[in-house]
Amino acid sequence: MVVSIRQAGPDDASALAQLAAVTFPLACPPHTTPEAIAAFIAQHLGEASFAGYLADPARDILIVEADGAPVGYTMSVDAETGDADVAAALTVRPSIELSKFYLLAEAHGTGASAALMEATLDAARARGAAAMWLGVNQENARANRFYDKNGFVQVGVKHFLVGENLEDDYVRERVL
Repeated sequence: MVVSIRQAGPDDASALAQLAAVTFPLACPPHTTPEAIAAFIAQHLGEASFAGYLADPARDILIVEADGAPVGYTMSVDAETGDADVAAALTVRPSIELSKFYLLAEAHGTGASAALMEATLDAARARGAAAMWLGVNQENARANRFYDKNGFVQVGVKHFLVGENLEDDYVRERVL
């Protein structure tokens, strides 16, 4: 498998929305209802949302491709957090949020995630960040192991709304 990573552009909004519709449910805990997942995807991960994200100069969206086909993406946001729990937990500034890190299930374990993580960290460093932070569901064992392996330490907790469900997330931070 040949893995490549590139900066997403305006023409990628549809492909990103398709990836998000398949990958976001993989990160949800088992108790999250299909209705809540669908509502979140419709509100935050549709083609129009991605068009807006791609136009935002504070965001970096990277796509990882395997043999030329998109298998995952990341989105980082270079802005101060508006979440009081996150702001209190972070230990290093300036910090960039790793808002999204998703791969198709068939890409798990192929090395694509490691390459995508390195490229995402490089993009944060290029923006002058001293650290990167993220929120990850406390029940997402696979993601938590991945973030541990990649140097993200738990520094706090926060809540995340999926549909009408308030989920519990760990706040993780990595010094760059």
